[in-house]
Amino acid sequence: MPAAKTPASTADWLALIEQRHGQAIELGLERVCRVRDALDARSAALILTVGGTNGKGSTCAMLETILVAAGYRVGCYTSPHLLRYHERVRIDGREIDDAALAAAFAAVEAARGDTPLTYFEHGTLAAWWAFCREPLDAIILEVGLGGRLDAVNVFDADCAIVSSVAMDHMDFLGGTRERIGFEKAGIFRAGRPAVCGDPQPPASLIAHAEAIGAPLWISGRDFGFGGDRQQWGYWRYAAPPAQGVLTRRGGLAYPALRGVNQLLNASAVLTALDLVRTRLPVPMQAVREGLMLVEVPGRFQVLPGRPAVVLDVAHNPQAAGVLAENLGSMGFYPGTWAVLGMLGDKDVEGVAALLRERVDHWLLASLPGPRGLSSEELAVRLRAAGIDADASCFDSPREAYAAARKSAAEGDRIVALGSFLTVADVLAAIRAERH
Repeated sequence: MPAAKTPASTADWLALIEQRHGQAIELGLERVCRVRDALDARSAALILTVGGTNGKGSTCAMLETILVAAGYRVGCYTSPHLLRYHERVRIDGREIDDAALAAAFAAVEAARGDTPLTYFEHGTLAAWWAFCREPLDAIILEVGLGGRLDAVNVFDADCAIVSSVAMDHMDFLGGTRERIGFEKAGIFRAGRPAVCGDPQPPASLIAHAEAIGAPLWISGRDFGFGGDRQQWGYWRYAAPPAQGVLTRRGGLAYPALRGVNQLLNASAVLTALDLVRTRLPVPMQAVREGLMLVEVPGRFQVLPGRPAVVLDVAHNPQAAGVLAENLGSMGFYPGTWAVLGMLGDKDVEGVAALLRERVDHWLLASLPGPRGLSSEELAVRLRAAGIDADASCFDSPREAYAAARKSAAEGDRIVALGSFLTVADVLAAIRAERH
């Protein structure tokens, strides 16, 4: 029997891994540690790990753009992607090329032997191997799910950030915010700085940091922000809890990322950068430039043109609440058309309830895969939330978006939300339309 052909491209590798390992999520570190050690890939770069329920992507993007603006060589690993897997692995702000990424997948395959790896685990180790092939100054790693048992956590953070703690992925992380907070805190390391961007963290997160001896800076207690319509400022105490010299930085331009929550993320980023400044000093000019240039597709992304189009991957109540607040700050629109597609394990009723006052028309879209809800199931769950507003069902997000474009007036707005899959399909349709 002839030997199996080695995949030549990243797409071929991803297809093989998906076929070989049917379970998308399998928490645990033993297998990943074994393959990591077999890879024997090492880097002298400073490691920044970012976890949290919401805000991880924005936090990673700000860290990345500021450090690149400061002249450092930076690797950044995030997930999930919208249109191309290569979005997940960036060096100096640019997506890794296909040959290098395929080589990284091949290296992990050679190292794993008989050890099974999930799609995410294989991809995480491939990103690490690719980063270790470059003379990087910093590596930014975004946690996929939770923290304590996530594949990213096999790498020790020099500084760890938890952006927020909210109810999501309860089947894996636990049904209470305290339990979820404990899982998120698993990325902290003894004697190394930890930052929490959530002003009201669970007691479990604080207790874990204390138990392992990780100094923890908490938003609103040890650092924070304030501002007016033109600019904002940042402050931080030298040591937690709220003691030592108070540092202030003023006259900062607002981040290019839109949304009322972005100063929470930005102040956590500046705190983390301050705490590692002995290894990676960052001038204020780089901070200003990075905040002005940062981009994250699908996070309250407002596209130019009329009707206005807003893309937001909000898929849990906390994120939906932020989106509702952001929509409220946009000004008056006669009609808002929501293209909604969600996964079955999400709190559909909670998301819809928070947006019901902002949405006039619901265009419900089916999502693919075993976790995807059909548009008809979405309609049932919206009615369960007491929403009997105008709603229509479609086979895909792009079909729902096409219907919204056809029906929306020039002064209206269209909001695509509920899942990365929803935003990705709408974004692909928009790009195809423009080209």
